[in-house]
Formats: sequence, structure tokens, C-alpha cells
Amino acid sequence: MLVKFRLTVTVVFSSVVAFLIASQASDLLAVGILAAGGFLVTGAANTLNQVLEKDFDRLMKRTADRPLAAGRMAVSEAVLSAGMMSLAGITLLAMFNPWTAFFGTFSLVLYAFVYTPMKRISPSAVFIGAIPGALPTLIGVVAAQGGLTPLALSLFALQFLWQFPHFWSIGWLGFEDYRKAGYSLVPASAEGKPDAVIGKQALYYSLMLLPVSMLPYYLGTTGVVSLGIVILLSLCYVAFSWNFFRKADRRSALQLMFFSFLYIPVSLIAFWADKI
Repeated sequence: MLVKFRLTVTVVFSSVVAFLIASQASDLLAVGILAAGGFLVTGAANTLNQVLEKDFDRLMKRTADRPLAAGRMAVSEAVLSAGMMSLAGITLLAMFNPWTAFFGTFSLVLYAFVYTPMKRISPSAVFIGAIPGALPTLIGVVAAQGGLTPLALSLFALQFLWQFPHFWSIGWLGFEDYRKAGYSLVPASAEGKPDAVIGKQALYYSLMLLPVSMLPYYLGTTGVVSLGIVILLSLCYVAFSWNFFRKADRRSALQLMFFSFLYIPVSLIAFWADKI
């Protein structure tokens, strides 16, 4: 619970598949090092997030049972764990090249020390949080190719844009819980409900995904089969976002949220499988 295991595994999955997409040949040792380094750095960031938010986590049902919020772990123990994980994780990422270690460190710092405190100040925290949220794919490509390549930037853009419909659907569903804990992540209307602007943003960002999802094909990395798959996925994402924008109810938010869980893993696996 301290490292948010399921979330961390999802992050590692994105990074590893991006690495495989960018690699010329599969190297199981390199995949293992990247997975371990990514898991440790992400776990450290999530641990520091809980250290900073332990008093607020107690106020939300979704987070009240976390180790620090529930009092099962001392802050000093969590900070020590985060320090050891970050040191080991960044060391493993540095085995690839300095860029990989830099982006791993940048992601940790941005998530824990910029995004986390910003959540209580402004909805702009969502934009800031989308940067470390999209860095795993970039880190995977940088580890394979040694620098910032067009493929690294295209997969970063894909995961960056995907996050807005994903988060706004979750934010709409958890609006009351966020308000109870004093978070300003989801903008509120004059009536004290989620502002309609989040539906518009979900739709806009899903529309921007359409051309971005085609970039790996035009870069010559993948083929026409994965192109067709990601275009279909993107059109479905637009449709669910449009429905959420139009109706703004629990059902439309749930539909968008559940489809968003499929979008990134299916897209990345399609890119990789098509390359193979």
C-alpha cells in the first residue's frame, strides 16, 4: 500500500513496453533492470506523496487505510524507505545512460514536491501531474535509444494527452471526497458541482490524441495494423469523452474511466506486436 503497488506496476508496464518498442532486440536483463529501477523510483515518489498527504488521506474513504494515514507506519520509516528506494532505483536507471537517470529523478521530484502540494491550490495541478504521469514511456524509449528521439516524444505525448479524459472522469466521480479533504483538483461550479469545463477538456484532449496516436506509424516504427487499432481506440475515446461532456453523469463518467484503463496498455501492446 505504501508504494501503491497496482499503480506502480502500471507505470513499469508502460516503461517496459515502450523500451521494447524502441529496442532493436529484446534483452531480458535490460528489461529486468528497467523494471526494477522504474518500480523503485515510482514507489519512492508514491511514498513521499503519502508522507506529505497523510493528514488529508485520513479524510477520504479511498485513502484512509493507507499505512501513514492509518498510523501503521511512522513518517521516519516511510521517509527512510523512500530514500533507499530512490537511491537504488536511480542507480539502476543510470546503468542505461545519464538521460534515463535524469528523467527518472525529474519525474520523482516533480510528482512528489510540485504536483503533490499543488493539488490543494489549483486545478492546474492536473496539467503538472500529467508530466510525470507521461514520463514512463519516454524513459523507456530513452533507455533503449540513448536520448530524446522523435519516438520518445511521440509516446510521451500519447500518454500525456490520454491522462486528461482519464483523470477528469475519476475527478468527477470522486468530487465530493476531494472537496472533503480540501483538494482543488476538480474545478467547481457556482452550484458546488464539478464544473462543465472538465467535460470540454476531456473532449478536446481526446480529439488531440487522434493525430498523436498515428505518429509511431509515420515515424516508421510500427505498421498499418497497429495504426488501425489505435485509430479505432482513439475514436472510441473521443466518443466516450463526447458522451461525458454531453451528459456529465455517473454512468458516462464510469464508461469513460473504464475505457481509459484499456487505452494505453492496448495501444502500446499493439505498437509492440506490430513491430514484431
